[in-house]
Amino acid sequence: MTDMVQPVATWRKVLAAILDFVTVFFGGGYAIGYLTGSVTAEGFKLEGMPALILFALIIVYFVAGSKYLGGTIWQRILYKH
Repeated sequence: MTDMVQPVATWRKVLAAILDFVTVFFGGGYAIGYLTGSVTAEGFKLEGMPALILFALIIVYFVAGSKYLGGTIWQRILYKH
């Protein structure tokens, strides 16, 4: 008997994308802010090159996670049945 792969619900895909973005934005933003001295009392403030590095990190996270690593962190968590 073969196991049928069930499609993932749309709400799980949307929630995974939102949680992935928030995770990499705040985690990566704080890490880049810490390394560049842009951490403030309220969090982090990235301008110029550090902000561009964060945007590149977000893109690389989604591309590498989806294409090469078998899913992003939240996709792996939420797509389980």
